[in-house]
This record gives sequence, structure tokens and C-alpha cells, in this order.
Amino acid sequence: MLVKAGTVIKADCLKALTAVADNSIDLIYLDPPFFSQREHSLTKRDGSESYRFSDNWQSMAEYINFLKARIALCKIKLKPTGSLFLHCDRSASHYIKVMLDEIFNSENFQSEIIWSYRRWSNSKKGLLSNHQSIFFYSKTADFKFNQIFEDYSPSTNVDQIMQLRVRDERNKTVYRKDNNGDSVLAKEKKGVPLGDVWDIPYLNPKAKERVSYPTQKPVLLLEKIISLVTSPGDIVLDPFCGSGTTLVAAKLLGRKYVGFDISAEAVKLSEERLANPVKSTSKLLEKGRESYRKNNPEVESAVKSIGGVPVQRSKGIDGFLTTKSGMVPFKVVFKLEDLKSSAQLITQSSAKNKFQQKALLAKFQMKNSEVKKVESEFQLIVFTDLKELSEKLRR
Repeated sequence: MLVKAGTVIKADCLKALTAVADNSIDLIYLDPPFFSQREHSLTKRDGSESYRFSDNWQSMAEYINFLKARIALCKIKLKPTGSLFLHCDRSASHYIKVMLDEIFNSENFQSEIIWSYRRWSNSKKGLLSNHQSIFFYSKTADFKFNQIFEDYSPSTNVDQIMQLRVRDERNKTVYRKDNNGDSVLAKEKKGVPLGDVWDIPYLNPKAKERVSYPTQKPVLLLEKIISLVTSPGDIVLDPFCGSGTTLVAAKLLGRKYVGFDISAEAVKLSEERLANPVKSTSKLLEKGRESYRKNNPEVESAVKSIGGVPVQRSKGIDGFLTTKSGMVPFKVVFKLEDLKSSAQLITQSSAKNKFQQKALLAKFQMKNSEVKKVESEFQLIVFTDLKELSEKLRR
């Protein structure tokens, strides 16, 4: 290998790849320019540096030819046991898949990985785009692959999975029994083999690894790819290394790395990150989405019963309701003795967020004197059903 491992080089990968020895790379991950037809720019939070690049192309043909010339070279550099992962989005994924089939042959297509995430976006006509695609190709059928297992879903009947099964005389699947008629348990179950839909959160704006690069990917995503098809000491190459996430993930996992980028700012940023590699943890992945549910089912049911939007991460607000005067936050109360404390909580939350109106959904009968007392003391609306709320908000 003419290019030394552990380096980041400022160059167009079309030229830089010629200095890489053939059949020497274990994994190539590409996050090339997309066919987004837009300019990208972000400035660091301290205002010290800005990162800018363009994803504008004259035509789809120009874009595909740009990728094809570089990916054809990538294939030559891969070991016979090596793999290539190409990251793209819906703007050109169907064209890219055809091009990759031509270069690698369709029989070496292994998977289309869907990176799924939730991300805010400007409202527009159509479905919100919440995923990107990563095409996985091997150079040959003899590619390295490390099976990864995940935990069983909470809805899985694990007790059934742990029992061995056999075919009976009618060729039906039944549980295996021992001589005493007891179920025979499996010796080992590692979990569920990793699938091709990966739910990995997009980088939080306040994440420790965030460096204000416009298209920065999370280290967690690259770690999963690298772990899947390489071993410690293997060489990982990123021809469009950008902010250096692939290289950081490779270093953290004990792999060797090589990165190319045409931008001097990107090369500098990659080197800075490699000098002090940082990976953000994800509480969402560690705890699961269900762990963020604050409301019990009874509260959530009450919120939805009046057409409200449930709120999970607030002590003072259980939901929002759309009215003619705008969104109104409210809290659900089931016991008379909880009325005052609930009124205090929603009053505090509303004051903090400067909400003009607030309400209590009291799921019990109260005397008018009690209602007026709470409404007067906390300057909020108390109601027992949607009709009553609508009437009070129209006043």
C-alpha cells in the first residue's frame, strides 16, 4: 500500500485512489456528495469556522458518471474478502443501485440498509423524509461478515423461542419433549440477528461529537458498519471523509484508517477529531423509546379522548389541544385531592414557557364553588369534557 494507513489526505479520491495498492483494503465506506441540488453550510457554535460545500450537478448523468469513475477504482482496491458501503438518499438511490450492480455484479449485492431516524423538518406537501439508504456490496462471495445479534422485542414470546422444535409425523412443527414429557430447551440463544433497518438517532445539536459539519453522521452508525465486516487491525478507507466520522469510528474500534477529501477544512477537522476521538452515547438506544413515556395509559387515553396531543416529557403538562385561539396546554386530574398540586404544576410550566392560556381536565364531578376557586386562584380553566372547554375558550 503506497498510501500510509493512519493518514488523512487532501485530494480528489479519483487521483488519491491510484496511490492505494490493489486488493489491500478491507472496507470502503462512501458518503459522497448527494444529488440534492443545494448548497450546504454550517458555522461552529463559537463562530470560529464555517464549513461549506455544494451538491449541485448539471444532470443526473453527470452525477452518476462522477460516482462511477471513483467506485470502479474502489472495487480494485478492495481485498477479495472486502466490502463497500455507499451512503445515499432518495434523490438518486435508484440510479446508484443500478450503477453499483454494473460495477460489482448484482450477485454481490448484500443488503440495502435503511438508516431510520426522527428529525424535525419544515412542513411541506408530502411525507416527511426520515431515512437514508446504505448499499452494501461485497467484492466476492467470500466476504468477511461478523454476525451481530440484538435483544428480542418486548412483544416476542421468548419462552417459546427457547424451546426446541421438531417436525411430527404430519410434518408439523411441535415442541420437542424429553422422555418425561418435559420441553427441551435450547442450549444457547444469542438474540435476533441484525436486520437491515437501523434505528439510530440523528446527531443531537448538543451532542459531544457534534462539530457543525453540515452532513455529519453519528459515530454509532459507522461503528455498526465497521463491526459488521472487519476485524481489529483491518484497514478502513473513506474516499469522501468529510468531518472524519468514519476514521474516528475506525480508530475507536482498533482498525487502521485512510481518509481522502478535496476540502482542506474537512481534512483539518478530521485530524482534530482523530487527535481527540469522541463518541456520543444515545439515551434513546440505551433506554428505548418506551422509557420516555411519562404518562400512564389512563392519562394518555384521557388526552386522546378530547383530541389532544399527548406530552410525555413534562411534569406540568399532559397534552395540548388545538382551539380557535391557538394551542392550549392542559393537565389531567383524576382525584379531587390532586387538584391543587396539578394546578400548581401546570401554572409553573405555562409561566416558564410563556403560554397565555392553560387548563385542567378534571375527570370527576366538582361543585361550582370548587371550580371557581381553582380558576380564580391559578387563573386557569377547569373543564370536564371537550364541549365545556370549547364553550369556555370562546368567552
